[in-house]
Amino acid sequence: MKKINCIACGLQDLSKDTIGINKKLLGTDIENFYCMACLASYLDVTVEELCEKIEEFKEEGCKLFE
Repeated sequence: MKKINCIACGLQDLSKDTIGINKKLLGTDIENFYCMACLASYLDVTVEELCEKIEEFKEEGCKLFE
């Protein structure tokens, strides 16, 4: 799998969960991804809130977080 970097700050090699939350919240067909900090800023939420949502989606069995 190719390494994906944050489109805003350039953070390299985003984690699978970070890529998953980008796809879940911004659409599965997106081509540009944000790191957790930049995504939180973009969506006007906290990183902690994003982490909580990731755990909720995992518990629901969302395929983006396997």
